[in-house]
Amino acid sequence: MDISEFWTTIESARSAATADRPFAEVLTDELATRTKEDILRYQERFDEASGAVYRWDVWAAAYLIGGGCSDDSFMDFRAGLIAQGRDWYEKAAAVPDRLAEHPVVIAAAGADRDEALFDEETNYAAARAFGRITGDEEDFYEAWTEYEASRDGSLRDSDDMGEDFDFDDPAEMHSRLPRLAALCLGDITRGR
Repeated sequence: MDISEFWTTIESARSAATADRPFAEVLTDELATRTKEDILRYQERFDEASGAVYRWDVWAAAYLIGGGCSDDSFMDFRAGLIAQGRDWYEKAAAVPDRLAEHPVVIAAAGADRDEALFDEETNYAAARAFGRITGDEEDFYEAWTEYEASRDGSLRDSDDMGEDFDFDDPAEMHSRLPRLAALCLGDITRGR
């Protein structure tokens, strides 16, 4: 699966998702119609996309949107960012502050909800689809380990996360992510 097919798969699942059938469930169903090799290639592209936004500036955006963000939650945020489709993913990857324009983020900030864009279940779509084919979800993890080894080592999150900074410093957050900080923290001159 090349990157174009990866994003087509994501967009297809997005367009079929409903309130009764969330994105991760639709994605799992779609992947379960593929071969085991296709599912492994999907996971490779997913990990590449997730690793590409494993950066301090994106983590800061997640921290603002989520009212805090642990390392596990940041994994869920990156999965949720991928689930938004290629357009939003690329906007956020280029300029994380653009997430202040995302309708879900705006609505969540207005309602004081902190779950916007966090999607833990999307992380497990490939494993669940693989498990449907083999009868055991654990088969995915064995196959994935072998697949990574055959690709000259493991795919890992980027070592270069950019410049680290203090997420708990409102002035720093307003300086680095001005629109998102204003949306999530309020105007720095007046407070929230």
